Amino acid sequence: MSASEAEERAQFTLAMRAKGVEDIELLRALERVPRALFMPQRFADISGRDIALPIGCGQTSPPPSIVAAMIAALDVRASDTVCEIGTGTGYCTALLAQFAKEVVSLERFQTLAVEAAARVRAFGLAHVEILWGDGFEPHLAAQTFDKVIVHGIVAPPARAFLDLLAPDGAMVAALAGPGRAEQRIVRLTLGSEGPVRIADFGRSRALRPLERGLSRAL
Repeated sequence: MSASEAEERAQFTLAMRAKGVEDIELLRALERVPRALFMPQRFADISGRDIALPIGCGQTSPPPSIVAAMIAALDVRASDTVCEIGTGTGYCTALLAQFAKEVVSLERFQTLAVEAAARVRAFGLAHVEILWGDGFEPHLAAQTFDKVIVHGIVAPPARAFLDLLAPDGAMVAALAGPGRAEQRIVRLTLGSEGPVRIADFGRSRALRPLERGLSRAL
């Protein structure tokens, strides 16, 4: 790593701290996984900014502070298996892999899934699997996960995603406020008995309502 790259990563980490990211291990993961490696090449010079970026297929990659806030809310442990809905460029996938035992990521756009898988392989992450698939469809052969992260706005009760959780598992997604004027990052915990518990982790931005169906490309 060159001196300029090291300085850029350090500045990025400081910026994330200023945005409220406090967990030391998460900050280290953000430094280890350069966002520029997972963004389209034309955005390499601005990928260190806390902004959403277009990534193809009419999709966007959310600001890194939002990605970090969702990962912090998920509270991934080393023994956890994680299902990610909405791979995008694979940036969050690579961050999740810094903490989890296994990450399975679903992307409904085939073009994005193929590109993200290539980036993850190049980054050397062997415990990650990226699939072209619709998160609304039950195609994971009844597999359940300790944690689920959904990159989009979900509508309660979000049963399609809660069904992916093992007992006592947790899911992080965004919920829309009144009139969709505001997004909130929430953690839904699936107890062995009783209703789902919801905890609010603050405002989100740049996330869209999830769409159904597979697409090869746009």
